[in-house]
Amino acid sequence: MKQDVRENVVLAFDTLRTHKLRSLLTVLGVVIGVGLIILVAALLTGFRKFIDEQITGFGADTAWVSRFDQGPRIGRRPKEERERKPVTLDDAQAILDGCPAVQRVAASIFDWEEPHGIRYQKSEVSGIDYRGTFPSFVQVYANAVLKAGRFFTEAENAHREKVVAIGENISAALFASPADALNKEVLIDGSAYRVIGVFEKPKGGFGGNDEDRRVIIPYYTFTKTYPAAEEIGLRFQAYPGRLNESVDEVREVLRRRRRVPYDKPDNFSIQTQVETAQSFNDIIGGVALALIVLSSIGLLIGGVGVMNIMLVSVTERTREIGVRKAIGARRSDITWQFLFEAMTLTGAGGLIGILLAVGLALLIPLVTTLRATVPLWAVVAGLVVSVGVGLIFGVWPAVKAARLDPVDALRFE
Repeated sequence: MKQDVRENVVLAFDTLRTHKLRSLLTVLGVVIGVGLIILVAALLTGFRKFIDEQITGFGADTAWVSRFDQGPRIGRRPKEERERKPVTLDDAQAILDGCPAVQRVAASIFDWEEPHGIRYQKSEVSGIDYRGTFPSFVQVYANAVLKAGRFFTEAENAHREKVVAIGENISAALFASPADALNKEVLIDGSAYRVIGVFEKPKGGFGGNDEDRRVIIPYYTFTKTYPAAEEIGLRFQAYPGRLNESVDEVREVLRRRRRVPYDKPDNFSIQTQVETAQSFNDIIGGVALALIVLSSIGLLIGGVGVMNIMLVSVTERTREIGVRKAIGARRSDITWQFLFEAMTLTGAGGLIGILLAVGLALLIPLVTTLRATVPLWAVVAGLVVSVGVGLIFGVWPAVKAARLDPVDALRFE
């Protein structure tokens, strides 16, 4: 039996070598299908690692509170959302006072009506993450680590000092080094601020691996400069192991303060890092499903091509089949010969697809901000699927070859 298998494999590779171009064109669909499967698996694996860093970066025991529903959306927010009352600074204090499971709260205020930019001498950066906040920001946000300098104090916040902490990418765009940025005067919307700290580029957070564009000033300095700003977001930090409990407590406090009837849904949003990760996972899962369907079409096309070329091969080698049967080959021998040829053909296509996908997965992080890590199970699955396509679509040509009458086969011209 081992001898038969070895002989069939050798015959299969001989056939591939004899018809190189035909074989390559035949399995092109398999190459594309398997390559897409591997690439999707690599991107999903990379994204999951990114999610883990995201949770660690913002803090796995934290949650975000806003009047708007969180997560990806398309188009304008619903009228009901736009008409909700803003979250207030008093809400932050009520959460601290009324939620035993909450350790800290960081309130941030934004002005989203106008775009903002930061300038130093002739260099300028726009599209910044600009907010006013409290000193507790660096305690609640795990990825708010200072690379140089310090964060502002309670006294500087209370006295509305014009000081600012900037992100590492902002610093790199405006100054020679983070240390060089300290005590320099920058202009934010025309107002002068003294740089007192530079954040490290965050390792977690959506977009955090791409660039850190944070520009953060004291809360009361922000409200003095932008008196019309009222959009406040809260991030609270629970005591270890008490995140779910803290979410329930915060929901109860906010529903009571915002006078939400017991039979009505929340008119605010509380989202944990796990929920944020899950919402993005759902989107990526949908994209992955679409790509897998496309790869399945490629495999189907490749399988049909293999069946067609194997039927042509049966016709071309009718006399050979007759000779083999005349000297004692059984139907099963002929069947396995053609099945092995089909499986070798698609297996080779699958191997090419895997090599191309692995090459792309290595290239993607170098030219984009995406992650791609090829898991071993995807490589194994790609090989199994490709060989399986050859087995399934090679059955009919193999059976047809095995059923040929040896006498008629020998007379075939």
